[in-house]
Amino acid sequence: MFRRRTTDQPIEAARRLPVGRIEWEIAGGTVAGHRYSANFDVLHVDPELPFAVVVDGMGEGEGSRVAGSTARDTLRELVHAGWPAVGPRELRAAVTEAQIRVRRAGAAVDELAGCTLTALLAAPDGELAWIVQLGDSRAYRLRDGLLELVTVDHTMAWLGVLHGWWPANSREASRARYQLLRYLGHPDRPDPDLLGVPLRPGDTWLLCTDGVSDQLDYHRLRELLAEPDPTRAVRALLAASLAEGGSDNATAVVLRVHPGTGPTRPADRAPPPPRRD
Repeated sequence: MFRRRTTDQPIEAARRLPVGRIEWEIAGGTVAGHRYSANFDVLHVDPELPFAVVVDGMGEGEGSRVAGSTARDTLRELVHAGWPAVGPRELRAAVTEAQIRVRRAGAAVDELAGCTLTALLAAPDGELAWIVQLGDSRAYRLRDGLLELVTVDHTMAWLGVLHGWWPANSREASRARYQLLRYLGHPDRPDPDLLGVPLRPGDTWLLCTDGVSDQLDYHRLRELLAEPDPTRAVRALLAASLAEGGSDNATAVVLRVHPGTGPTRPADRAPPPPRRD
């Protein structure tokens, strides 16, 4: 067990939500870790819509706190305002508005205000989800025992390792992890990555900040995500991040996709009986 600080968000019982032809079961939580006295990660697991967000503030000051809460609240507001007609165009517009508001908030506090963002929103029919990504928070999918990193880190470290400039465990790569190329609050307002991913019953999704992914390797993540209960999986991920040193704020949202009881697609219906004239 880990001791929760006042800046940590309690891990609530997983919520179940029907989404078209599927049902998803989702839980989330966050811990400050051992290095920082406050938690500059924020998350949102929506109680009504198939929507979740994790955000990691840059730095440990008021600008970081303001950026994170502004980004989360802006996306939540605009997704709710547009639902159910929220698709790629609307999500891009929501991120653009979040960029504007984070920059405005940063000017008000007169210090660096920036954050990363990873959000997942399912379409109303449950066939597809959209992932919006800026920075180095991540989305993983566990399917049939295979854990895959679905998003790309927008860091100099990612570019350096990908193109062979230095080994992944090198000192150069470690330093380059802190060189974010895209984030909310960036003066150039860079576009997010926007990915369309299918939702299949049996899948497990993880949205997390780098306080989880930097401390738990691939095999440990896969092992912990095999836990069928999302609440227990979140608790185990955060406890493991603390056991590995707790060197950063850590946030995790775990989503399990179940078969639903929604309407059947026309292609799946049984053919009508033959007519008898």
